[in-house]
Amino acid sequence: MKLFVLAGEPSGDRIGADLVRRLRPRVDLALTGIGGDELTAEGLVSLFPMSDLAVMGISDVLRRLPLLLWRVEQTARAIARSRPDVTVLIDSQEFSKLVAQRLRAKGFDRPVLLYVAPSVWARSPHRAARLKPLFAEVLAVLPFEPRVMHDLGGPPTSYVGHPALAEVQPARFNETGLVALLPGSREGELRRHLPIMRAAAEAMAHEGRGEGFFIPTLPSLAASLGAETASWPINVEVVADRARRAELYDRTLLAVTVAGTATLELALAGVPMLAVYVMDPHQARVYDKLGRPAVSLPNIILGRPVVPEIIRGQPPVDEVVAAARNLLANEKARRSQGEAFDELVELMAQGTPEAPRRDPADRVLAHLAP
Repeated sequence: MKLFVLAGEPSGDRIGADLVRRLRPRVDLALTGIGGDELTAEGLVSLFPMSDLAVMGISDVLRRLPLLLWRVEQTARAIARSRPDVTVLIDSQEFSKLVAQRLRAKGFDRPVLLYVAPSVWARSPHRAARLKPLFAEVLAVLPFEPRVMHDLGGPPTSYVGHPALAEVQPARFNETGLVALLPGSREGELRRHLPIMRAAAEAMAHEGRGEGFFIPTLPSLAASLGAETASWPINVEVVADRARRAELYDRTLLAVTVAGTATLELALAGVPMLAVYVMDPHQARVYDKLGRPAVSLPNIILGRPVVPEIIRGQPPVDEVVAAARNLLANEKARRSQGEAFDELVELMAQGTPEAPRRDPADRVLAHLAP
């Protein structure tokens, strides 16, 4: 089987690697595409660096627009030329959509799947129907998305779970412990969030809260984050090794994290958290226009405010410090999060009655020509 897989960011890279590992025992796999460290470890020779696609927010996109448009054309040409049996485009929603459009314009007639559904339920519900001519199927990582895509007239959608389910741990109720800082992985996210993480950590350390601080990150970012945090007045361990990260999570009292995929991974690991996101001006305007909806995945999936969120267009340092301080002091609130995370784990593991969890490898193989 010839598989082309595209991952434009670290969470997609992890999903892609998981998919490859599921497929390998079942088919003779020839792998091409774009990915990062995890897909490279599975034998992928990336067409270009995944970091070229790691942008967030309109300002980041505009700065790199010529490169992004060239990468769209380059990717579509590579797929059209190699004619894989199945193409799987993982997340990176706008880039994936543009690649699929270019392929259809070229007359490409083989299955193209989108892995990770776009958040049409949060904004632009009209986009769902526009995806139907582009993708043979959407593989969703959130259990309610198949119903939403069906109701909005989108492509066929299956719930396939999330690779982080393999690392589920019981909720932690430590009375003392470490503080995890998760500032994001994209260049823009790091630029906006590292100063906040530093200020929050300094304030907590000054007050004697938390036994130490660490930043879980990717191998590709470990050196730069290590250099950045070396100048901080507090000691922060930068952790790229997954086993070491799991060990530290077991001793973690609280995480201060960017909103997004990291919140789901922390919840499945049983770590209480505070979610923060500093938006660029365009993101902030859209967020306000939408009525400031929940953005942390545990809150979205469970439909209630489990994780405290601080979402702003300007760095809310004092507010973050105060919220972290309050959560550190409030064992009842942390326990309440843990109970909700147990509920989340069960829902993510099973899916819903109308959309039970499927194996993503099964869904990919279902598109092979007979």
